[in-house]
Amino acid sequence: MGSLIHNNGICPEPEPETGGWGIQIVESEFPVMKKTQSGAYLTWEDIGVSVSSSKRSVGNEQILTGVTGYAKPGEIVAIMGPSGCGKSTLLDSLAGRLASNIRHSSGRILINGRKQRLTYGTMSYMAQEQVLTWTLTVKETVYYSAELQLPKLMAKSEKRQRADRIIREMGLQDSINTRIGGWGIKGLSGGQKRRLSICLELLTHPKILLLDEPTSGLDSASSYYVMNQIVKLTHEYQMTVLTAIHQPSSQVFGLFNNLCLLSLGKAVYFGPTFAANQFFAVNGFPCPDLQNPADHYLMTINTDFNEDTVGGKIPVEKVIEVLAESYKSSNIYKKVRCDIATLCGVEGDVIEKKGSLQANFITQCLVLTERSFINMYRDLGYYWLRLGIYIGLGVALGTLFYQIGLGFDSVNARISMLMFVSTFLTLLAIGGFPSFVEEMKVFHLERLNGHYGVGSFVVSHTISSTPYLLVISLIPGAIAYFLVGLQREPRLFIYFSLVVFVSMLLVEGLMMLVASVVPNLLMGIISGAGIVGLMILGAGFFRLPNDLPYFFWKYPLYYISLHRYGLQGLYKNEFKGLMFPQYVGGPPTVDGEMILNSALHIATGVSKWIDLGILFGMAVAYRIILFCSIKATERVRPIIKAFMSKSTHGN
Repeated sequence: MGSLIHNNGICPEPEPETGGWGIQIVESEFPVMKKTQSGAYLTWEDIGVSVSSSKRSVGNEQILTGVTGYAKPGEIVAIMGPSGCGKSTLLDSLAGRLASNIRHSSGRILINGRKQRLTYGTMSYMAQEQVLTWTLTVKETVYYSAELQLPKLMAKSEKRQRADRIIREMGLQDSINTRIGGWGIKGLSGGQKRRLSICLELLTHPKILLLDEPTSGLDSASSYYVMNQIVKLTHEYQMTVLTAIHQPSSQVFGLFNNLCLLSLGKAVYFGPTFAANQFFAVNGFPCPDLQNPADHYLMTINTDFNEDTVGGKIPVEKVIEVLAESYKSSNIYKKVRCDIATLCGVEGDVIEKKGSLQANFITQCLVLTERSFINMYRDLGYYWLRLGIYIGLGVALGTLFYQIGLGFDSVNARISMLMFVSTFLTLLAIGGFPSFVEEMKVFHLERLNGHYGVGSFVVSHTISSTPYLLVISLIPGAIAYFLVGLQREPRLFIYFSLVVFVSMLLVEGLMMLVASVVPNLLMGIISGAGIVGLMILGAGFFRLPNDLPYFFWKYPLYYISLHRYGLQGLYKNEFKGLMFPQYVGGPPTVDGEMILNSALHIATGVSKWIDLGILFGMAVAYRIILFCSIKATERVRPIIKAFMSKSTHGN
């Protein structure tokens, strides 16, 4: 076999005369780094991250320990290592998105030698988990994102031209009208979804681009072409790019400027990609001939299978310890420290905030409303399935209480029918909770990347859902109303429909609020059903208002129960103006207001429109609480993390 001479001066085969490895130790003459280019110089020193351990005997489990490195404009840093070594955690640390279970984080992260808050347009982060609106096509997804991300002064045609270019560069032009797919509907493949996610992050040509597993699900050819396009854009726009990557091909590996190797949370190597071969060879782990260097590095430091390396003689943990210690004492590490000191010694330009260039509030609301409306229209489980169920229930309710008339028995029938409409029909709004959770996931991701504000999201979701809720309220309500034979006056039917509509709008706001606080699907459904169930119990039907226990049930539940106001409004709307007999077959001598006062404990002096107004006010209040809860979570979460980190560090 002929020897493969690498351009770093290493011949991995033994020399025939000496029997030793033909390794030439070349003193690398790295040039002194100078900050001549404009852009974002990202440095991180001694990054340490720990989480609460699942083992009670152990306090905290260390995820990262003393990781140091840097990234320059126009270059790509590859972060490699076995599964669970801390690649994603390092990217999360650099992006400021550490998980809530992080107990302690340490180290220093600077941009251009300064501690800067990453603002809109400065950084884009493609996380490992794909979060996309599955009902949209590729073109719609990228177009809507372009409308939200790109500067408001840019013409719409220019935004679409950039979107089309990014789609072509990621090789998605043949799937441009294909829906993303999900929930049993075939759409894009996993690799195509990954490329689509990259498209969304490349739209703004950010100063710093973080990619977590951008080539997962792609074949070797697609991986190369995707990464090659990212390299071209990196050079063209002087972006600073870091990517965590699994098992790159030799062609992809050759595209990277610097390499960060992690194992067991420690930096085994950080430095130029071309010098990694020499580093491993010097420490007794030369890359075999014709083998992909990336494969060799990962096989050498992989701890997943507890396999010994180097002929089965040296444990992997020992190999990692040897490499980590050797790296700490190497000239490469000293050069990295020197470069970081150079970058941090002179403070560079402050990365300017681009928030003023974003789409304004009205544009954000319009784009999000259109996108959300299309999503609701195409997702059968969002509203259409509920509409079918509501129509079925409306028919069932109408046939059960068909033409109840004005007899003695019609009083209880009216009360039962109106109670079912105001409580159990609105309870079915919980069925839309899975769709709410998916929408909240997309919102949280886009919110982290600064695409739009919380207010835009809340307003747009309210506007886009209103027509569907109106249809769901009107059609089944009309079926039940006229089959049962309630009062036929148009103004009374309009009030009936308004109460049902506002009640559904209110419950939908409550479910969105629950979805923002409890994003877990099963826990959210249980929590939402429990809250609505309590409000139904305290509405004044199962126990009349005057008979409710004062503690909790009367104060405060009866007064904050949304079903109380809907039920009372429907009672007043139906019973006022009617006369009923006192006994079966008797004359109609009992006034409807008497039934409201004596039998239902409802004060007739309060107008039914006040009940409707309170319902509408509660619907608005729930949306405001949703806005405040999201904002409060964004503000409080960093404070809690900092407190937990300090307390753990103190202990």
